[in-house]
Amino acid sequence: MGVMDRVTPLDRAIVAALQLNGRAPWNEIARHVGAEPRTVMRRAARLEELGLVRVVGFVDVLRCGLGVPVQVRYRCRPGTASHVADTLAAHPQMRFVASLAGSTDCVAEMVVPRYQDVGRVLESALGSLPEVSEAESLPVLHTFTSAPDWDPGLLEEPAVEALRVGTGAGGQPFESGLREEASEALDEIDVRIVRVLGESGRMPFKDVAERADCSERTVGRRVERLLNTGCLRFRTLAEPEVLDYEVEFMLWLAVDPAELDRTGRALAAHPSTKYLAATAGRYNLVGQMVLRRYGELYPYSTEVVGGLPGVRAADLTLQLRTLKRAWTPTRYAPLDDPRPLHGPLPPPTTNLPPATDLPAGTDLPPATDLPPIPASGGQRP
Repeated sequence: MGVMDRVTPLDRAIVAALQLNGRAPWNEIARHVGAEPRTVMRRAARLEELGLVRVVGFVDVLRCGLGVPVQVRYRCRPGTASHVADTLAAHPQMRFVASLAGSTDCVAEMVVPRYQDVGRVLESALGSLPEVSEAESLPVLHTFTSAPDWDPGLLEEPAVEALRVGTGAGGQPFESGLREEASEALDEIDVRIVRVLGESGRMPFKDVAERADCSERTVGRRVERLLNTGCLRFRTLAEPEVLDYEVEFMLWLAVDPAELDRTGRALAAHPSTKYLAATAGRYNLVGQMVLRRYGELYPYSTEVVGGLPGVRAADLTLQLRTLKRAWTPTRYAPLDDPRPLHGPLPPPTTNLPPATDLPAGTDLPPATDLPPIPASGGQRP
């Protein structure tokens, strides 16, 4: 019996609830899935032990001024795509990596300090990859919807609405790219807190405080502020098959600029859309989608994509193996340490503003010198 064969309908409902609100209390999740809190806790712990689900803190890099996301398509020499994907997953600036079937062999999302740094980071990533014959970068301009906002469709609407309360969504898409207001800067304490939550998003604030070297009150206040400003969200990492979705794929569209916003909003509202962003490049609309069965791909292509306004070209690539999500290696990645390489943050490049609510005389290192967070007994997933 395979691991997925051991996933029950109750397990799927629990994961769906966590997808909607990664820090929802167990008794609230139990109420919405129709089970006892103790049963829900036991099933969730089992799923985590099997490597099927994990909740992490996730930072909006655009809102916090930490960098710019860039989607990159890689063409590889025959027979080398798996090696290329494995190597890319180990690169610290890659936030998402998957091998593909279709017109391109691998996709990665990297976060660079500025869009001018795309070439430098690509050269760094590709320096040890002679197997790559072509790399095409697509800087993200605007996000219509993203994984923290996705509803798996397994719970009733009242449960969805109740679980969404307090998640920090606020009606604004995560990493929407809207920059009319100044960036929300993170200081050293913010960074310590979100790095801990990047390992375990459901960790009690008391334990976060101990590992981040601050008070529990400070953690609670900081997390509330980061959620309210849209800087922090909690994301549930689970492979689609855990939620009974057999197919995950990338969709690449070239859309007439006059129709881009209308098309993006329409496609973002489709229940299969986990992620959708407007990008610069040959394809100006890039999405990550899921379907329950392989047989749904053809009607999706003809009816959903075919019905969108202004689409000049469309490309669909199937995800074969996803190695990294939200900086975090998946169960398919050949990495020994499952922790994010940089917590939920991109690699630090500059010092952050000093904390403003620390006792006088407190001495903290700058962000670029922050040591890895040590594992503590029973806290690391």
